[in-house]
Amino acid sequence: MNILNTAITLEGLLSQSTVKYDLSVPSLVSKALQNKEGVLTESGALSVETGTYTGRSPRDKFIVNEDSVESLINWGAVNQPISQETFNALYDKVLAHLAEKEEIFATHGYAGADTTYRLPIRIINEFAWHQLFAKQLFIRSDETPENAWQDAFTIVSAPTFKADPETDGTRSEAFVIISFEKRIVLIGGTEYAGEMKKSIFSVMNYLLPLEGVLPMHCSANTSTEGDVALFFGLSGTGKTTLSASPDRLLIGDDEHAWSANGVFNIEGGCYAKCINLSLKNEPQIWNAIRFGTVCENVVVAENGKPDYDDVSQTENTRAAYPIHYIPNALEPSIAGHPSTIIFLTADAFGVLPPISKLTKEQAMYHFLSGYTSKLAGTERGVTEPEATFSTCFGAPFLPLPPKHYATMLGEFIDTHNAQVFLVNTGWSGGPYGTGERMSLSHTRAMVQAALQGELSQVETTQDDFFGLHVPTQCPGVPDNVLNPKTTWEDPKAYDQKASELANQFKQNILNFDDLSKDVLQAGPK
Repeated sequence: MNILNTAITLEGLLSQSTVKYDLSVPSLVSKALQNKEGVLTESGALSVETGTYTGRSPRDKFIVNEDSVESLINWGAVNQPISQETFNALYDKVLAHLAEKEEIFATHGYAGADTTYRLPIRIINEFAWHQLFAKQLFIRSDETPENAWQDAFTIVSAPTFKADPETDGTRSEAFVIISFEKRIVLIGGTEYAGEMKKSIFSVMNYLLPLEGVLPMHCSANTSTEGDVALFFGLSGTGKTTLSASPDRLLIGDDEHAWSANGVFNIEGGCYAKCINLSLKNEPQIWNAIRFGTVCENVVVAENGKPDYDDVSQTENTRAAYPIHYIPNALEPSIAGHPSTIIFLTADAFGVLPPISKLTKEQAMYHFLSGYTSKLAGTERGVTEPEATFSTCFGAPFLPLPPKHYATMLGEFIDTHNAQVFLVNTGWSGGPYGTGERMSLSHTRAMVQAALQGELSQVETTQDDFFGLHVPTQCPGVPDNVLNPKTTWEDPKAYDQKASELANQFKQNILNFDDLSKDVLQAGPK
């Protein structure tokens, strides 16, 4: 019998004997090795390759245009609509494709550490290593599958199913489609496991604000005394590195939410970049890469030794591991309200100060701007850094209008008196190609000073181009480093580059409607 001619439901698929439920980490590693999906590194991590897709494919992401969400979604290039009929036909094909497999994998878990707001999720995969990835990245469930999973959001992932754009209504062979009414995330044509993680983040970015909770693309940590800090930024700006501090408790490295109760992690694991990873600079991440960890696209020698400096596969090499692999992780990943918020940017122009203090209005402005340099490898086709503005430091994952998130952030900053800083982890002494990347030790010192309140009384000067309040002193950082203009050999060249970037900020902010005068005036002069 040809299964393609036979209708199959999701529950029908899950009832098949080919489905392997909730396998343990050792069993999934064993299955992946048995199926030749990867190899073990010398530390015991599972090393895999993701093929053509070594990063997210944002142009292949869609949201089903359904009655209940049509008026709420911020439709456009990020949130592309796809019809219910197109989705249903493709969904049926994917289920039939999975039903023909000799073996598929399923597990249950959660998104959201705060039980008040957590989302039950199911993950169905055809690769054992994808299932291992999901088990390590999402919050694990101790309950049996029968315990009220009817409302779960389900990821159905079939990387070997290649769509036909002409008949399936997609842009390419790859697709990531969210149906909020069916509570389905449908993924196909790509082996990049990060699509599973980020699709659930997109789901939470839609659901949580409807409950008065702000979802955030940020890392978070806390002191033992409960001083919570948030680190916003896109891939490669330092969220994971700077939040993994040995003298603070890690709440999470990438996705959080801020509710009336405080901050909580959306995930149960970490997805760290591995490029140029070293034991000296990032010991916690280095030591977390062990048995149970999934390494994506890291070049591994025959003796099992990984080469984290090798970019021949991609610069977007990754390691996925559960948060408890970090020795000072906070579990459960729930904490109080943040006292310090840090926006991280990797400025390829080399003109933004390494650290500056922001007013609430400036915080909202720079949150909406989300300026950084898009780093090589995080998306297909990006081979070198380029300037970009990613709204709320997470534009690809925001189903609702951006102003909604920025307004919530401003209200939370006001209510809880959070101090906000803009930190440039990018270039100094010139633009990319001429200047040098900011010293990690200097960045750590500036972040430490901000967290400990050592910059609250320091004298500041106002930047001529961006209106930022720049500290004149910071413990552990030479004074001349704090003023970016003094690091350039040619001050006029600095002025020209700073003016160019300031103008890009001004043009970008015009994309947002109905902003208050105070927020609009908080940007570059």
